[in-house]
Amino acid sequence: MSSDTYAFPVAVSQLGHEDSREQQNARAIKWLLEQSGGPVVVVTPQKRLDSEVLKRLLARAGVTHLSWRGLSTGSLARRRVIHAWPDRQHLNDLWGVDADALVVIEWGKAETAEWIEDSNPVRLLRGRTVQQSSDPESEAETAPLPEDVDQILEHIAAWAAGYDSGLKWNEEDKLKADMMNCPRRWEQVTVEQVRAKCRALKMRPKDVDTITGYLQRRKEGRRFNVRSSYRTFRFS
Repeated sequence: MSSDTYAFPVAVSQLGHEDSREQQNARAIKWLLEQSGGPVVVVTPQKRLDSEVLKRLLARAGVTHLSWRGLSTGSLARRRVIHAWPDRQHLNDLWGVDADALVVIEWGKAETAEWIEDSNPVRLLRGRTVQQSSDPESEAETAPLPEDVDQILEHIAAWAAGYDSGLKWNEEDKLKADMMNCPRRWEQVTVEQVRAKCRALKMRPKDVDTITGYLQRRKEGRRFNVRSSYRTFRFS
């Protein structure tokens, strides 16, 4: 079963009560090997491993081991992927990956919580498997955004959707300029409101983090370097 975000089977192996990391790793391996598709690739933060079950998998013929250093999501295409202990950035980078199957081995819930909400994976737990929900719970409601901010984010989402890599530098400069030139517009909204809207617009996780990061910096009183062609820009 595929998710709304990925067009192929996706799962997450989570650590539970009276569980062990090796059992968690073994669940991920078992699930992935049950999926059809291309060769297996294991992605870990570095090549050195302490997990015996992952070492045994890597000893099999045809299994590839990749680390974060120099990792390209293109190398995961048409493969069955175990992504072990990814941080938020590496989960964001999975947007648009063309794998045959993917299982994430969770290290900490804070890193994966938003990814799980977006991708609706099968959850592999100690003694049970929680299948994907056909009707995922909606996110907690937040106060509606002012109309002008709402329209700005919809424009930005439309721009970003037109590119394979997300927001371009000039669109980021327009947003940064508007945040500085129209401070009252942005003072009345929270980072959480903007994040919720961006996610509702199905923006790439990397772009969501970029936009909310800019807003957080402005609320901390920081200024941006904007190229001269956009320094006076304001959204109408």
